[in-house]
Amino acid sequence: MFQSIWDDVKREFGYGNMVTRIIILNVAVFVVVHLVNFGIFLYYGGAPDKSYPVFQKFLHFFCMSSDWRYLLTHPWVLFTSMFLHEGFWHILWNMLFLYWFGRIVGDFIGNQRVLPIYLLGGLAGAILFFLSANLLHYGQYGGGGVFALGASAGVMAIVVAAGAISPDYIMRLLFLGDVKLKYIVGVLVLLDVIGIGNNLNTGGHFAHLGGAFFGWLFVFQLRNGADWAQPVNSVLDGIVNFFRRLFSGELQRRGPKVAYRNPSRERFQRERESRRGNAASDSAYRNYQEQLDAILDKIKESGYESLSESEKEFLFNASKK
Repeated sequence: MFQSIWDDVKREFGYGNMVTRIIILNVAVFVVVHLVNFGIFLYYGGAPDKSYPVFQKFLHFFCMSSDWRYLLTHPWVLFTSMFLHEGFWHILWNMLFLYWFGRIVGDFIGNQRVLPIYLLGGLAGAILFFLSANLLHYGQYGGGGVFALGASAGVMAIVVAAGAISPDYIMRLLFLGDVKLKYIVGVLVLLDVIGIGNNLNTGGHFAHLGGAFFGWLFVFQLRNGADWAQPVNSVLDGIVNFFRRLFSGELQRRGPKVAYRNPSRERFQRERESRRGNAASDSAYRNYQEQLDAILDKIKESGYESLSESEKEFLFNASKK
């Protein structure tokens, strides 16, 4: 049974979209954290007064902190905290919102932009949490300051990005029926503002607002021609390729290799092949781009539901490129 589950998870992570992969990673971390908690509990003979402080110390090792000295010695927490959850309802709602709104972002602006928005939104939330905690001095300090964890800031970046991309997109809510996306996003942001005003999870709500602001800013910059996802994906691809070569043994050099190349001949061949392909590729690209622009204009005017099945399929395939 466990082997079957593991095979399903590997298949979904390998062939699923980025939203699925982020959810799998968050759930996997959640399971590992609670297995560690269970092990600590058994080690201390089932005494919560002894096991819980040890577990909290372990958890804080990966949590975002408001103490700058803690950050200097634990820089990884800027990223590990956004995949870390302790409570079941915390991770459940975060993953549900990520699934609902992440699919919209992936369909409209491409699957390759989901993870950069999540990471940069989580980072923006961590920065605003740090600044607000030190400027407003909320919470109790000591042992690393105030700690924060969870995917909420990254998820809010995805939520607001979805609302900024297609504000009139219709979502069907239980008991409420069809509601436009812009109203759902507006209510979620308003709830964070209310939470701060009532001193309820102040640091968490500031982090949410940091992620929300970044989600809007990302889409604003994308419309102006600046794609902030590209440098993030380049860095991530470099890291993945490095470890891939490392584990495959490609980085282990067995000796120097010498080869003679004729630069003039290679340059001539590249130019000849380029001239052959440019004419055909330019025409195909123009037709592809015109069709994509027409579909996006139709969504802006009439909403996603107005698309035909062939248009939806074209948009879905375009999001994978």
